[in-house]
Amino acid sequence: MQLKLTNPICFFDLETTGVNISHDRIVEISILKVFPNGTEESKTWLVNPEMEIPSEVIAIHGVTNEKVANEPTFKILAKEIYNMIKDSDLGGFNSNRFDIPLLAEEMLRAGVDFDMKNRVAIDVQTIFHKKEKRTLTAAYKFYCNKDLDEAHSAEADTNATYQVLKAQLEHYDDLENDTKFLADYSSHKKFADFAGFIVYNKDGVECFSFGKHKGKLVTEVLEKEPSYFGWLLNADFPLYTKKVLTAIKLRAFNNKLS
Repeated sequence: MQLKLTNPICFFDLETTGVNISHDRIVEISILKVFPNGTEESKTWLVNPEMEIPSEVIAIHGVTNEKVANEPTFKILAKEIYNMIKDSDLGGFNSNRFDIPLLAEEMLRAGVDFDMKNRVAIDVQTIFHKKEKRTLTAAYKFYCNKDLDEAHSAEADTNATYQVLKAQLEHYDDLENDTKFLADYSSHKKFADFAGFIVYNKDGVECFSFGKHKGKLVTEVLEKEPSYFGWLLNADFPLYTKKVLTAIKLRAFNNKLS
């Protein structure tokens, strides 16, 4: 089955130094770009994370400190990677909760202004969990009847994710072969940022999802308690969350002037 695409879509997978979006770094990234005419383009990079990869993490993905010691840093690769994905929607396995947020952090650290405004994201894991509730290895076996021999290799996981999505479309009649539908179906809540600190309420307005201001409108909190904005910018929140907060504050300021 060929995906019905309006834009190209980039399926991607990251291997990292850990699971902390704010602090951990990419050590391997693989991208499979699928064009609306079905043409495919793939690229895999090893990345020097400029930090030690913990032994317990190496045991999972096999990317050692020695293997990446002489590889380029993400800052060096950022523009090349961005040029590959800039015109594309994104797809992955658990990508909405981990891969996209961490990729955004790396891009922002490298000075690349990455956002999701003009693209959608399909999380194949969410579709799988809503339907079957398993792992990528089990999904690959279930939908494609194949063993994922190199699980936790970025390239193997990326290609398996793409194959699983196509098989899901054939398996479930209620899934539409449409990127917008699949993006909506594979999302959980509507977040303004990737990490879920800012959510949209039923009226589509940004609210805090944590702490003492949970459920309150971001604009109202920032207006009544200006020091809270400063605390947020200096606290240990993801860069993308801080970017979204700044945009909301600037939008409110501009609305006052108009």
